[in-house]
Amino acid sequence: MNPEDKLNGYLKVGEAAKFIGVSLATLRNWDKAGKLMPYRNPLNNYRLYKRVDLEKLLNEVKKTNSSGKAS
Repeated sequence: MNPEDKLNGYLKVGEAAKFIGVSLATLRNWDKAGKLMPYRNPLNNYRLYKRVDLEKLLNEVKKTNSSGKAS
């Protein structure tokens, strides 16, 4: 199996920021705040984000925006 196949479903920092519609700085701040947990590429140690984690965060933000409070 190609090592890159194992990374399917993961996004690089720039891709993740674009996917959820925030800046790179915001994404990094969310890492520091614990809102997102980055994974590390085993080959180069770059940060990666699971697409499902990003989708979950987006859903939480939508709930907060629609209800006016976090659930």
